[in-house]
Amino acid sequence: MTFRQFAFRNVIRNRRIYATFFISSVASVMVFFIYSMLMFHPRVEDEFLREIAFQGMFVAEVILVLFTLFFLFYSMRAFLEARSKEFGILLHLGMEKRQLNKLILFETMITGFAAIVVGIIFGYAFSKFFFMIVREILQIDSLPLYFSWKPFALTIVTFTSLYIIISFVSVMFIKDDNLVSLLRGYWHNEQIAKYSVWKGIAGLLLLAAAYVMAANINKEYLVVFVTLIPPFAMIGTYLFFTDSVPFILFQIRKHRKWYWHKYRIVSMAKISSVMRENSRMFFISCMVSTLAFLAIGILSSMSTFTHQYHQLNPLGLVYSSKLDNPYEKDHISGLIDELEDKGLSYHLYKFDVKRQTSSNTQKTVKILTQTDINRLALVFGYPVVSLKAGEAMFLPYSMDSIDELKRKKVTTVLQENSIPLSINKVYPKVLFSPTELGTNVIVVSDEDFRLIKEPMVGANAKQSTNHIFVFSVPEWTKTKDIGQNLDALMTEAYMTNHENDLPFYFENPGLDYSFIRSTFALLLFIGLLAAAVFFLASGSFIYFKLYAGLEEDKKQFDALRRMGITDKELRKIVNSQLIPQFFLPWGLAMLHSTFAFMALQVFWKGIADLSIIREIFLVLAAITCMQLCYFYLIRWRYLAHIRAI
Repeated sequence: MTFRQFAFRNVIRNRRIYATFFISSVASVMVFFIYSMLMFHPRVEDEFLREIAFQGMFVAEVILVLFTLFFLFYSMRAFLEARSKEFGILLHLGMEKRQLNKLILFETMITGFAAIVVGIIFGYAFSKFFFMIVREILQIDSLPLYFSWKPFALTIVTFTSLYIIISFVSVMFIKDDNLVSLLRGYWHNEQIAKYSVWKGIAGLLLLAAAYVMAANINKEYLVVFVTLIPPFAMIGTYLFFTDSVPFILFQIRKHRKWYWHKYRIVSMAKISSVMRENSRMFFISCMVSTLAFLAIGILSSMSTFTHQYHQLNPLGLVYSSKLDNPYEKDHISGLIDELEDKGLSYHLYKFDVKRQTSSNTQKTVKILTQTDINRLALVFGYPVVSLKAGEAMFLPYSMDSIDELKRKKVTTVLQENSIPLSINKVYPKVLFSPTELGTNVIVVSDEDFRLIKEPMVGANAKQSTNHIFVFSVPEWTKTKDIGQNLDALMTEAYMTNHENDLPFYFENPGLDYSFIRSTFALLLFIGLLAAAVFFLASGSFIYFKLYAGLEEDKKQFDALRRMGITDKELRKIVNSQLIPQFFLPWGLAMLHSTFAFMALQVFWKGIADLSIIREIFLVLAAITCMQLCYFYLIRWRYLAHIRAI
């Protein structure tokens, strides 16, 4: 038998331990390959979408590679520690340390090469399915399966390099030259870790502080809290597993009556040993799970924003023109021609918006007439406005502002024309977004509007009045190709900080929506694939430690069976030992995510007046179901191995 054959048979013999390592590696290779296939796809022709796709995939691939590198480091360390007795025997029989290093290199490369081949095969097989999803996301006519050497080369070179690095570095974990220690095995080398009471209490206090800050976060202190919460939560989580958990278990053991009950002492002793020995592993699993939960939740909230976009931007096309705009007629005619060429029905309305100074706030207020507002209200089926002379009404810019403006009662005078107004109402619907008219807008009666003749102080008549052209388009999502030349002019002006020099303002919610929808949906797709790998890996961390000590566990349970333990009692003991290992890191990660989502809700409320509670609840429920399925699968396999003779 050659040295390579010996390495290959070693992998086959340890296939139970290598199984999850292999599956997780295959998942990483598969996702990386799919990213590469989409990143190099020749049919993503739109420059904006191509840039988003390329940058998004590139960032996701970098994160995935870094995480995979860390994951491989940890898993290889677990494997080598579990096989310390085997390495001790080989060294005792005369194998040199150099040959042992070579053996580990061959084993790692065999597993790695198999994972690369299987991952690429599955990635290419499922690429067409994922292209169908991306085609719908990006609204591309076709996104066919293609063959190019670039995705294959990038995937093979990247992961081959990873496995070579792991192979050379992993031998550093075998640093115990004492042959007797190696022959005793990993489980006999582990010493019970000590803990600090003060560190344990500090961990609980840091977590409590992070949760309190997240629960009481507000717009004013959003940046400060977001800066403080992550380090508080991370340090608190580390101290929780290294010191707080042992401290809590010690307090539990002091209750002798409860602790010495039946087989509970066996379970608690095992849990105490496992939690102390693997505290860092549980910390890593918790943080990885938290990242996966947050990735899914944040991207889902972005998707929610696209679904509620039309509520925030109810109009089709909006063109605001200064009175001295020489391009007004040509631009409006061009928009009409483009709508008619695409066969889109529309209603065109022209409004006059005047600017005056409010005596109450000394700030500029924009004013519309009730007749113009009623014309729009009839189109959408909204309530009409009926105002008398001297009465005015707030025009809300968001759903949240409606409740805020309801509580306001203002008596003011339009200073330039000495027109007294009483404002104690708010229109119950959102008609204009804050980018189209601003946030300080009122509606007045036709009589008062006609009395506004003098321009605002410091401006002439042309600067105090704007024309607004509103195109109400029922099929507003199909307007993404309308007015692209105007949008390009707006974008260029914003990029060069010359937006105030333009004599017009143009907004196309259909065009903006197509970009936002495609970007968020693509990011969601990328994030879900990466989160799936993170979620699988977080469970694998526990799997490695669980199955690395399987032989030792079998001896303990064999002794209990000889003492008369039944299968039902065995299952109860296994449950009591596995549940903390699976659900304590996961539960803490879920708690972290829940409070983080509270801060995210404040963020979305501040910028878009959105509620993401429903979506976050669905995300957490789905993750809970997945974790339960994963737990029962691992428990089933663990019990099968424990019962095997």
